[in-house]
Amino acid sequence: MQINTLDSKKPVTLNDAIFGREFTEDLVHQVVTAYRNAGRAGTKAQKSRSDLSGTTKKFKKQKGGGARHGDYRAPIFVGGGRAFAARPRSFEQKVNRKMYRAAVATILAELNRQERLKVVDAFDVEAAKTKLLAAKLAGYGLGRTLIVTDTGTEALFLAARNLPHVAVLDTASVNPVDLIRAEHVVVTVDALKKIEEWLA
Repeated sequence: MQINTLDSKKPVTLNDAIFGREFTEDLVHQVVTAYRNAGRAGTKAQKSRSDLSGTTKKFKKQKGGGARHGDYRAPIFVGGGRAFAARPRSFEQKVNRKMYRAAVATILAELNRQERLKVVDAFDVEAAKTKLLAAKLAGYGLGRTLIVTDTGTEALFLAARNLPHVAVLDTASVNPVDLIRAEHVVVTVDALKKIEEWLA
């Protein structure tokens, strides 16, 4: 399988085992969900009646006054504890390495089929100016774009910071969420080879 580069129009050979995979929606959904859940803090906490300060004295007699109550910290009263209080917890889901790599390969293959994967020989800007990067992307006819490069200078990363729909990653930071979110994915030839080595 071959794909033409945007700048030189030279064909680049793609690994069929990676870029020819069928799209597996269930696998991608599981991996994306696990990836996003791993970023959740899980620090939400509420106070139950046992966590509140205050007296535990029974405020009225047991019989003759209507409903039976113990103390004012019961959830039924204003200022009382929460009936089913939230506790800090981890949202982490286990996804093994083989599944994660398979999901990334599946997404890349689907991007290639939809012609949303673009390959360039190199991608950089002369100075850390947002308008330079915006003009370069407009020249390629690209909008919401993820740029994957290992040879980009600091100027490229700085130029992309003020563009809300443009992100720059190195190959070690490629993840399924950013790949799915992008309308187009621009990958340099060197980065493409490293990705193929990683997923092979």
